[in-house]
Amino acid sequence: MSRSSIVEELESAAEGIADISRADLQIILRRAALVLRNVSTVPLEAPTQDALTSIAAEMKMSHPNLIATILRDWLETNAYLPVYELDDDTMTDERA
Repeated sequence: MSRSSIVEELESAAEGIADISRADLQIILRRAALVLRNVSTVPLEAPTQDALTSIAAEMKMSHPNLIATILRDWLETNAYLPVYELDDDTMTDERA
């Protein structure tokens, strides 16, 4: 269910609050809570999503951690963030 359909459903429930059953209201509110809980997700095209899922599995990383790593690396590479240099004693989990 898309965010816009959740919004429409919430607005409709608010307009007809006297006519909606308690069970239906609970369902609508739970869906809205789920959407809000996942608000940090970025909609991606299917091929991009599939590639990220494969890479995350290969690197044994969660999907959000992989995206954060890719974004941080891109920002560092393009001089939007400072590059952190590692010394000889820094642990890298063999990912550096």
